[in-house]
Amino acid sequence: MHKPRQMLPLLLAAAVIGGCATPPASVPGAGKPPLLVAHRGGAADFPENTLLAIDNALANGVDMLWLTVQLSRDGVPVLYRPADLSANTAESGTVSEKTLAQLQKLNAGWNFKQTAADGQVTYPYRSQAVNIPSLEQALAAIPETVPVILDMKALPAAPQAKAVAQSLERLHAWQRVLIYSTDASYQQAFAAYPQARLFESRDATRDRLANVALTHSCTLPPAPGRWAAFEYRRAVQLVETFTLGEARSKTNALLWTPAAVDCFQSRGKVALLAIGVNTAEDYRAAACLNMEAVLVDSPRAMGAVKRQLEWPPRCD
Repeated sequence: MHKPRQMLPLLLAAAVIGGCATPPASVPGAGKPPLLVAHRGGAADFPENTLLAIDNALANGVDMLWLTVQLSRDGVPVLYRPADLSANTAESGTVSEKTLAQLQKLNAGWNFKQTAADGQVTYPYRSQAVNIPSLEQALAAIPETVPVILDMKALPAAPQAKAVAQSLERLHAWQRVLIYSTDASYQQAFAAYPQARLFESRDATRDRLANVALTHSCTLPPAPGRWAAFEYRRAVQLVETFTLGEARSKTNALLWTPAAVDCFQSRGKVALLAIGVNTAEDYRAAACLNMEAVLVDSPRAMGAVKRQLEWPPRCD
């Protein structure tokens, strides 16, 4: 649960559209259409974080892949996101409780369902199993020209960072990979590897968005060349505390605004990724904000949206 001090800035970011302390960095929509990044390989189209999802995302023209990494019991980085194996497979327990060999006997598509137009639900991969791949298997299957974002999910961070670094070293893959995590401990863990290309910490990104919204100031913009990511829209909760208790208000906050983008770009080019862009409307808005990339759940649907986008877009 977010702490109250974090919720208030996110809520108010939706309403504040005032300028940053620095001049606008760019003209809306003047760049190029945002890159499509397949979230977990395209979790809406195929079983997430599988080679099947990756292959089909590439076939649908994505520009980058976002893959989720955890560590097996025998220290092998594998692609899997939820905390428990029961979310995607017919087994239970955590990834860290099983060896790579045990994990690769599981069906990562067991709970993937499809809903037909008449409302009928089917589980197509219960009869055609798809495996949990290792990170090295996935990277070997992805063309070297396609950048990959690795989202670190397991804790503690240090053992996983070491294992991932060893895999990237063996495959000579450092330059094709970016590292992301919602947990700041991964920033520290990967600091031991100067080759690592890291997203700015989520805490720093969130704090900057909050400062633009609340004080109309641009504090500590990231250095040029960095990547930063945050949700385009975010369900947040305002918590007001007082002597006799607290009150809560919920909203769906719009976090990326022209002022926020100008702040991030005020020291030079920063690559901004909007998480959770899954409609034509939001994709056009991201293009008007000059976002570098957007994270999408359905490469099949959003590939068509990108191809059909009028360029330059109509920016209100």
